[in-house]
Amino acid sequence: MRNSVHPAGLVQPGAGITAELRQHYASAGHEQLDSRGHGLPDDLQLPGLSSLIQESWRRSAELQANPDNPEAPLAMDRDELEEYRRQHPLAAIMPVIHKLLVLPSHDSGMLVAVGDEVGRLLWVEGDAAMQRRAEGMMFVPGADWSEATVGTSAPGTALALGRGIQISGAEHYKRSVHPWSCTAVPFHDPDSGALLGVVDITGTESAVAPHTLSLVEATVAAAQAHLRVERLQLAAARQSSPARRRSPAAPKAAYAPAANSLYRNSLQLLGRDQALLSIDGRTVALSARHSEILALLSTHPEGLNAEELCNLLYPGDASTMTLRAEMVRLRKVLQQLNPGAVPASRPYRLPLDLMPDAGQVLNCLQRGAHRIALEIYRGAVLPRSEAPGITELRNRVSSLLREAVLTDGSAESLLRYAELPEARDDVEIRLAALKLLPPRSPRRAALVADLERLDAELSA
Repeated sequence: MRNSVHPAGLVQPGAGITAELRQHYASAGHEQLDSRGHGLPDDLQLPGLSSLIQESWRRSAELQANPDNPEAPLAMDRDELEEYRRQHPLAAIMPVIHKLLVLPSHDSGMLVAVGDEVGRLLWVEGDAAMQRRAEGMMFVPGADWSEATVGTSAPGTALALGRGIQISGAEHYKRSVHPWSCTAVPFHDPDSGALLGVVDITGTESAVAPHTLSLVEATVAAAQAHLRVERLQLAAARQSSPARRRSPAAPKAAYAPAANSLYRNSLQLLGRDQALLSIDGRTVALSARHSEILALLSTHPEGLNAEELCNLLYPGDASTMTLRAEMVRLRKVLQQLNPGAVPASRPYRLPLDLMPDAGQVLNCLQRGAHRIALEIYRGAVLPRSEAPGITELRNRVSSLLREAVLTDGSAESLLRYAELPEARDDVEIRLAALKLLPPRSPRRAALVADLERLDAELSA
């Protein structure tokens, strides 16, 4: 009898291979972890478990996640958490999550969790008894459930893969999570496509029922639509009356965020010669020089004096008068976009938080989340810029990402990295991917052809 395979890649209970057999095979995998000092052989094949789970276990072992640590670590204390999630764009979708997932979970014995893009849980709600049980493994707001920290779990692995996934019982890398099952789906910004976080359902075996993944995917789609509508309404209100404010008598939803939390002020630098600046939902393309200035100020939130900024901005000697003239022009651009974004002077400093995509990549790499970093990475930072500070940032981001992929990356990560323009002639990346691919993989032929091309070019 042929097994029925769910779109998430797992053989479903009762579909050829039973839930009991899946747990048996997963337990066998943990025995191999023990016998090899928490390492997995490249040729490991466990019937009944998807390749996604096996690859996740390997990543978890390589990242030195401890399967015997019973608790996930807290990444934020209460005060940090409250402020962070109040300003997070996902605060705006919580009314939808509450209506479609949280309220039904009280009767079904489930927990609903919403986390950020690096796997930190921001909200965990649902059945009260299940919440108390989950505290034993620190499945609580503020805890880090990234794959690099706790190993294979639905929230962290969904983020690492960039797709929805279901993980049942002993398929989890951490032993304390074996009594639990979970389904998670990443949440992307409906306008920019940027990864914002993850939505998860955790509970007993029913949490990975065949319909659960479709339910979470539908909820995420509804929440994305809700976020887009709120942004359109906010934009329309600003156009009609910039001074418009919420009436004190108007009811306020329990999860209603501050207006600016609908957006994440961002600066897109990767793979672009001219940056895209997005503030409060309004986006503008910057000139090359203004792109460099904002990139440098966003990576130096403490501020830079005129001499420091000059040294980072101009390849040769340049007068601070040249910089001041450029800052006047930049202030005019930002004044039209949002007066609150105009940089201060003495030192030059941005008055609001501005997240450059290059900074997101560095944050992910620091946390061991190279798969998420690779998903965000679109190419080198302002590739044509010759500004010394930009050149240093470009080299740092590129070299750290390459090192992480070479050190911890799967064959899939290496192949994806090889597609980047900067990796066109990277022999080491291709050799590493060739080493990890199974002997009969159809992707080996293209790699061999690429290596032959590079050898011919180097010999010419």
